[in-house]
Amino acid sequence: MRCSYFDGFPCLLNGKADAQVMCVDPMLRDYPNVTLLTGAYVERLETDASGRRVESVVVESNGREERYSANIVVAACGSLSSALLLLRSANDRHPNGLANGSDQVGRNYMRHEMSIVMAVMRHVNETVFQKTLALSDFYFDSGDPDYPHPLGLIQMCATSHADQIKGEAPLASVMQHLPDMPFEEIARHSMDFWLQTEDLPLPENRVYYQDGKVHLDLTETNEKSLDRLKAKLEQVLSEIGWPAMLIERSLYLGKDIPLSGTAHQAGTCRFGTDPATSVLNLDCRAHEVDNLYVTDASFFPSIGAVNPTLTIIANALRVASIIEERL
Repeated sequence: MRCSYFDGFPCLLNGKADAQVMCVDPMLRDYPNVTLLTGAYVERLETDASGRRVESVVVESNGREERYSANIVVAACGSLSSALLLLRSANDRHPNGLANGSDQVGRNYMRHEMSIVMAVMRHVNETVFQKTLALSDFYFDSGDPDYPHPLGLIQMCATSHADQIKGEAPLASVMQHLPDMPFEEIARHSMDFWLQTEDLPLPENRVYYQDGKVHLDLTETNEKSLDRLKAKLEQVLSEIGWPAMLIERSLYLGKDIPLSGTAHQAGTCRFGTDPATSVLNLDCRAHEVDNLYVTDASFFPSIGAVNPTLTIIANALRVASIIEERL
């Protein structure tokens, strides 16, 4: 079964190389000493009297409170939830949140400046699996004397489908130019691109609790670079003889992806050598808690302009080796 509805769609045959198929399922199959709890919510981490060690992981499961303990505790909840877990775990020794003597937990939140565009062309694009190419010519330098700054990465997205185009907001602007073209033909004459530039770390960009509710503050940091990257894509397509009209997509919460689209989130527990300005040391262990590690994208001090997943995986494997030496 080789269907074209793949990227962005669930696969009924588990044919996608996602985390569940490649990591979680094989782990549960091959390692009897691993238990996966579902429907469980980690409410907080409790420390000993010194505040230097996590003694208990307090979990709400099926309406009951349960406690788990281990010599070493690893938080990998994702950049937002790991920071919120530490903030919920405040105690007398850590009044502003666990491991938050620097007041950096939850701060320096980053989420990439991203936009998804559909290039509508006079050429026909029959490619089925087109997410195969990326263009990094402008990653370090725009090439423009009036804007001597990095832009980011242009990469391809999965092929547009007629039903998707029909249901999305850009349709009106497309049909204004192509009133008689059916959706299937628009799809055949389209090519999709994901544009991504760096979001810069700012202490004011943060996740936190206020009046018992989660708040996420975000000020866009790099909009000019994203606009220029779109212009570069149009320029490149024209220069290779494939001029196109770029239409913003609402795919993946797209257009210019809003605050609610928290893909590629990072930076809320950044690592560093100075406990006054960072949450974790270079081993991703909390400066203030001897047996607590954070191994998701929270540790990032900056995010670049590429998908962070491989870096997260590589760092988690690095930290796993460090923890192995402690055991």
